[in-house]
Amino acid sequence: MLYGRSTEQAEIEVLVTAALEGRSGVLVVRGEAGIGKTALLDWAAGTAAGHGLRVVRVTGVEQEADLAFGGLTQLLWPLQDRLDALPGPQAAALKTVLGAESAGGRDRFLTGLAVLTLLADLAEDVPVLCLVDDAQWLDQASAEPLLFAARRLAAEGVAMVFATREDGFAAPGLGELRPSRLDGRDSARLLAEHQVAPVRREKIIAESAGNPLALIEFAAGQRGQSAEPLFPQVADRVLASFRVQIGRLPERTRLMMLMAAAEGRGDLALVLRAAHLMGTGLADLEEAERAGLIQVTESAVVFRHPLIATAAYQGTVSSRRVAVHRALVEVAEDPDCRAHHLPAATMEPDAGVASELAAAAERAGARTAYTAAARLYEQAARLAVTGQDQVGWLARAAAAALSGGRPDQAAELAERAEDIAGPSAGGSARSGPPPEGEHHDAVAELTSVRAAAMFELGEEEKAVRLLLDRADRAAPRQGGAMLRTGATYAWFAGDEAAVSAAARKLAALGEPDQMAEGLAHLMRADYARGLPLLTDFLARTPDTERALFTGMIIGNDATTMALAAAEVARCREQGLIGALPQVLQILAQTQVWAGLHREAEAAVAEAAGIACDSGLQQRIAWLNGVPARIAAIEGDESRCRRLVGEAPGAYQATGDAILSLLELSMGDHESALDRLEAAWSGPGRNAAVLLSSAPDQIEAAVRLAQPHRAEQPLRRLRAWAQASAQPWVQAVALRCQALTSDDETSFQAALTLHEQSGRPFEHARTQLLYGEWLRRARRPGDAGAPLHAALETFTRLDAAPWITRARSELHASGETPRTAHPSPTAPAAPLTPRELHVVRLAAAGRSSREIAAQLFLSPRTVEYHLYKAYPKLGVTSRRELSRLNLP
Repeated sequence: MLYGRSTEQAEIEVLVTAALEGRSGVLVVRGEAGIGKTALLDWAAGTAAGHGLRVVRVTGVEQEADLAFGGLTQLLWPLQDRLDALPGPQAAALKTVLGAESAGGRDRFLTGLAVLTLLADLAEDVPVLCLVDDAQWLDQASAEPLLFAARRLAAEGVAMVFATREDGFAAPGLGELRPSRLDGRDSARLLAEHQVAPVRREKIIAESAGNPLALIEFAAGQRGQSAEPLFPQVADRVLASFRVQIGRLPERTRLMMLMAAAEGRGDLALVLRAAHLMGTGLADLEEAERAGLIQVTESAVVFRHPLIATAAYQGTVSSRRVAVHRALVEVAEDPDCRAHHLPAATMEPDAGVASELAAAAERAGARTAYTAAARLYEQAARLAVTGQDQVGWLARAAAAALSGGRPDQAAELAERAEDIAGPSAGGSARSGPPPEGEHHDAVAELTSVRAAAMFELGEEEKAVRLLLDRADRAAPRQGGAMLRTGATYAWFAGDEAAVSAAARKLAALGEPDQMAEGLAHLMRADYARGLPLLTDFLARTPDTERALFTGMIIGNDATTMALAAAEVARCREQGLIGALPQVLQILAQTQVWAGLHREAEAAVAEAAGIACDSGLQQRIAWLNGVPARIAAIEGDESRCRRLVGEAPGAYQATGDAILSLLELSMGDHESALDRLEAAWSGPGRNAAVLLSSAPDQIEAAVRLAQPHRAEQPLRRLRAWAQASAQPWVQAVALRCQALTSDDETSFQAALTLHEQSGRPFEHARTQLLYGEWLRRARRPGDAGAPLHAALETFTRLDAAPWITRARSELHASGETPRTAHPSPTAPAAPLTPRELHVVRLAAAGRSSREIAAQLFLSPRTVEYHLYKAYPKLGVTSRRELSRLNLP
């Protein structure tokens, strides 16, 4: 029976009830050791089973924390017969976890999607309760998929409960439950159940501080002679209690318990094989079993509580632990099991052991278990005999850490490798002259990894310097790659000298790069040479990532959108979940320029969801720029400023451009102009987004009757337009020319070019300014047409400040603004971004299973979103969707 847990039990009951009704939910039970987390999970399992739910369970094991997929294997092993029913790539991902297939470069987040689909498929039969105990000890390769699945549950009938200690298992965004310590009344009831005499209860209750495990163990050991605690933490005192109990056992029994604790997984056969080498056997476990410290079955040895295993292991001298691990290495049949024990069994450098660990790391990396791979490579480096091997394996450890989304760890590992490498890597030369040959390849690799980590951590300038300084010491192929990356980073950092230096060095290597050269010219405001180079590069390059970057810079919206859409489709098809947020961000940015605000919001919402569910938190801040621009257009000041304020430092120029647009729309021309002028003198002064904001700068100067402040931005914009093949650039340049010179023909030419452009907001602004000019020229009859057209576009874009301005101009011209009427097929209530995405795919004839695979959801969740969308759209079935004019 559980005491003092009515609140916690009620919370879990809510989850179980929701699952029975087809809804999903997740709860993290977090608390100190012994607080009763496992007891709550046991109660939940019994309650769920009583209601007819299927219960699946995973338990983290401290000794398996560095064993790739150790936790997830527990979940999958009894469910192998269900894997073939999953979509092909997902089935392959889970078979890779079980060692049946090789990952072959598969995205590490695909495993999480596969776990989600598997749990949803199980719930098609009966609702499911998935319990994860001791989550703080899950290996990262298991924790990430389980958390990914947990965050994307919605309407499957799956409940998940994680139990974890205070530290070691970060689960942001998930609801938490923190069991309290027992009060005096419940503590007394628990002690009474364990037949503790009333005279002893008060002292035990005081010393246990309401920790249930402490109450039980102190009572069992008849502790309580002193009211003063022997240890500052209750968990430490419980651990000490277990050590005392273990210390009373025969020496051979203690040795067997040590072997079981060191083995970690409870594999009785393996423990007994190791025991045979050390002269002990199964009979020696009997006293520990009688004492209630362990339970032995025909195939497993299980500790009653994880702290007992900790006490058995930590309470032994190090030489005995080493001997036990050596015995386990000797009898292990699985190479990854051997690799798990080798570091603890090896105290001196050993080339053979290091190579074996590196091979295990390579296997882990091939299965996308990058955290485990990084740890194994790091251990291989520790036991390596030569400095060359140390550098190489630390470089690979850093690369694995970066692939696993841990740039801080990657930077630290790369720095350690450089210290060993010595002067050729910029290190401290503690190891003397570096070896030749492959050493330089490793140095180039770790330099690239460290630079990438720095860039992810917001240290763009340091990353640029590192790449450019080290490129000369690398082989030509590697040096060229480092310089190309350095040029890109330098563009973001606004470092004109670095971009130019990278371009010169690439040319000197015999690898001239159009993109780097084009960027260098743009940094010097030489648009006439830079833009044609970048335009030609975009047309020729097979590198999609660089093409997308180039397309964004030169403002080729149509090509960039097409490339981004194709890349999004490829990522969906191949399950490349981790790559999607960045590509969706680029797609969304081009959609904003095209006036497709709802589509852009849907793309960003999906990208942010994936980034959050995948632990890619740093990407979310970059994504905020897209809804921030929409908020600026719509005049939502508080939302715009909040989103811009959350952007990273490298995004400052974009943030300034967005805020200046907002201020211009609000009539705060001075702030808009000051902000853009300051941005042009700041680190992001060469960013293309500032050139796109030149019309805002020019309009603000004209509104303030300070034409001299419009001269420089107008020169830049005209030079850009003259060198650019993009009609929208040429159109806004003509608009600004008309604005500063009262030249009607420039307005008319701009409007003609806008017809070939895909930026409706800019088109409408030109129409508005032309209408204002016509009214001031006392031609109100001519002003009506462009003003009505502008109002229509602003209304479609929900651009509130611009709607107000266009309406005011129409009234001043003697016109009555036409009232916009909603489309007869417009939804009665707005669709959420995810509903919109699901509905569009359904309207195109995709099945729920196909939609689920594309959007990384479960089929049940897809059906749920359709169910919620139908009333909003006024339809009752999929067949009616194709006839709608979807927003």
